[in-house]
Order: sequence, then C-alpha cells, then structure tokens
Amino acid sequence: MRTVSCLIFDGVRPFDYAVIGEVWANRVSRPGLPAFDLRVCGPVGARVRLGGGLERVPDAGLDALGDSDLVVVPGMEDPLAPPDPALLDALREVHARGVPIASLCAGAFLLAAAGLLDGRRATTHWWVATELAARHPAVDVDPDVLFTGDGRVWTSAGVAAGIDLCLHLVRAAHGQRAAAAIARAMVTAPFRAGGQAQFIPSPVPTETDREDPLAAVRSAVLAALDQPWTVARMARAATMAERTFARHFTAATGTPPLRWLLEQRVLAAQRLLEETDLPVDEIAVRCGFASAVSLRPVFTRRVGVAPRDYRRTFRGREA
Repeated sequence: MRTVSCLIFDGVRPFDYAVIGEVWANRVSRPGLPAFDLRVCGPVGARVRLGGGLERVPDAGLDALGDSDLVVVPGMEDPLAPPDPALLDALREVHARGVPIASLCAGAFLLAAAGLLDGRRATTHWWVATELAARHPAVDVDPDVLFTGDGRVWTSAGVAAGIDLCLHLVRAAHGQRAAAAIARAMVTAPFRAGGQAQFIPSPVPTETDREDPLAAVRSAVLAALDQPWTVARMARAATMAERTFARHFTAATGTPPLRWLLEQRVLAAQRLLEETDLPVDEIAVRCGFASAVSLRPVFTRRVGVAPRDYRRTFRGREA
C-alpha cells in the first residue's frame, strides 16, 4: 500500500483531511518508513471548500482514484447533504476495480449512498449512527465500535477513531513497526482495537502522567509481558480493589484489563516476528504465552494468519 488517495469535496471536515495527511504524507521526522504517494483527489480544476472556511485545490481529478492502492474518504460537516453524483460514480468505479476504500467518521454516508455498504457491517460517529441506519436499511450499522471492515471497505467512528483506522491499515500493509513510528510522530496511541467501545470518558490516557496509577500499571505490564499478569496483580500494583480497578481500567481504555493484556501480547508478538529471527516458541514465551502452540490460535484469531505465515508475509514485503 504505497499510493493513497484522499477524496475531497465541498464540506469535508478539516480534521479528517488533516489526519489522512499526517498518517500518509512523507515526513523527514519519520525515517525508515515506506515512501507513500499521497494524492488529494477531487473535481478537476475546482477549488474545494472544506469546513471551517478552508479551501484546497485537488492535486488530481476523480479519475486518479482508480490507480490507487487505497482510497480514503474524510467525513463531512453535513452528512445529510445530497451527495454529488460524480463522487458516487467515482467510488463505484474504484470499488469495481478492487481498490480498498476507507471512510472516516460521517464519510460512511457517502459510501452508503454509493451502495458500497449494502450487506456490510459499518460504523460512523455514534451521534449520526441512527440516521445512517434509517437512511440505508441495507447497511448493518454498528454504533459501538471504533472501526470495522472486511478488507475491501472500511468505516470508522468519529474523530480519534479515524486515526485508529488509518494506523490499522498501515499496520496491515506495512507492519506494526511502521504504524508505531507514525503513531509516535503523531503523539497518539499506537494501537486501539477496532472492537473497542466508541464512547469512552478518557479514550487515550497518557502513559507519561505520573499521577495516573492506571498508566503506571500499563507501563509495568508492557515492560514485563512475559510475567503471569492477572487482574488481581494489576489491581495490587495500582493499590486498588480488584473490582474497582477493573471498572476504572475499562472506563479509561474502553476494554477490560485481560482483553487489553491479550491485545498487547499479540502486538508485541507481531513486532518480534517482523523485526527478529527469534524462534516462534521463544517469541511466545517473551510475550506471555506458554508456547507457540498457545500463541497460534490467539494470534490467528486477531491478526488473521498464523505467526509463521505472518513472518513470511512481512519478510517477503521487505524483500
């Protein structure tokens, strides 16, 4: 995934447009990453009026979308505004060519209007999820997740969830190291699973906050994933009662402690498979699994392939 096209049109949300640029535009501060070709596509010769009074002239026309490895549709300020038929036709043609398409926030309304979400599970910002379901009954709208997709079409919830989806797509194409480097440059969380809840009081607590006992526990766990962590042990480290700890942890991160722990262990295994020649058995132990046998089903369920296949895939891409 090297050539990424951002589709812009009147009313696009500046934040979503900026997120796409931050993730896929090349930066001197991110050495060692794949060289992305980010194209901003829209109506030829038209000055697009973004939200907030901003304007942008597209780099290329709608016909350039078909030559992309990925097309990303930002959200719009007014998702209920009638869509431009030319945009819908362009998206249908891109989809027919097999190019993956992802939408951020209310961009799902444009994909739904083009018929690309019919029969598919999709999400959008919880505030307008009911409206999306009402207008497009053939779409299976899930308002409770951060992002969802099937490899060909992806949708995400609002604001920060768009970052999560973009980083997920980078991770799937180029590995955990590339996604983590981009997240680090953006000073954002490197991994939030798509199945997490949308409405979280504090979705990305800062691990540098010395006053936050939960952040201290997360840091301790990440530094010793090979240890037999339990909710009781984490609660003791946070000097909290077990039930109190579990409740506060879930409210802060959007996922229960043990599920978060499992996700971090799989993420660490991905990183070691990409970056080292360690045997899979040793990687499993370092990440808190008893052996490769116990790692395999968990890894396969979350990543989609077995650990050895994952390593071969990314070694092949590097070659």
